[in-house]
Amino acid sequence: MTALVAMAALGALLALALAVASRRFAVETNPLMDRILAVLPGANCGGCGFPGCAGYAEAVAVKGADPTLCAPGGIKVGMAIARIMGVEVGETRARPVSLCHCQREKVKTVAIYSGIQTCRGASLFGLGGGWLDCRYGCLGYGDCLKACPFRAISFGPDRRPLVDENKCTGCKKCVVACPRSLMAVGPIDRYVHVLCHNRDKGAMANKICAHACISCRRCEKVCPAQSISVPNNLAEIDYSKCVGCGKCVEVCPHQVLIDLRRARIPKREWPAEAASSIPGETLTEGRSDQY
Repeated sequence: MTALVAMAALGALLALALAVASRRFAVETNPLMDRILAVLPGANCGGCGFPGCAGYAEAVAVKGADPTLCAPGGIKVGMAIARIMGVEVGETRARPVSLCHCQREKVKTVAIYSGIQTCRGASLFGLGGGWLDCRYGCLGYGDCLKACPFRAISFGPDRRPLVDENKCTGCKKCVVACPRSLMAVGPIDRYVHVLCHNRDKGAMANKICAHACISCRRCEKVCPAQSISVPNNLAEIDYSKCVGCGKCVEVCPHQVLIDLRRARIPKREWPAEAASSIPGETLTEGRSDQY
């Protein structure tokens, strides 16, 4: 009986000590942080560059981080956070979406792979070149698909990653998951893209893929804004200069350069002279989902 009384007394004493310690050492939270956290979607995707929604809320409330960095929340959440912080933000920022920079069509294979069924595992096959003849191409095991928390990626023809831009938030989870750096996130109003990552010389690239950049430089020569260069055998676009005219798309012999303007702009918003003013005549409505 004495032992039970002693244990009860000890328990009460420890409880009192914990209560006093919790009050004495309590960390006060910034009320702004709590309000910001309440309007965030809670995806904890890390697309903002901070460790989860709580980390982002703290960065905004305490360090004055940009209130519009939440990709899943978009501009509406950004504006709500801005109102909490008493700052103004513009409404014109285009939302980010992901895009696979490989068409993965008619690519030759050099072996039959039966190892770990992931892109990261397959990329370690042999000397790290993978089992495709193209050592830069998409391996098609869906690491990006599995990493997407919004189910915005699916498989298409030849197991190419297809991005549903209505669901994609630009959180960059797929970018981190891809071992070959083929997934990239950019503003949805950036229409012209290079859908190739191959840096082999033109003759070699031409042999292994139907849609490989062969560094012919036709795009570079025709670009009126001088926004395209071909360093290390692959066309690259300087989007700070690109005007989206689509001339590069028209001259690319392997359809490596594509224009998603028609796919992304609703048909009702096309100008009357759409056939001549919107480049990419061969693209069909909705084709952005195929890349």
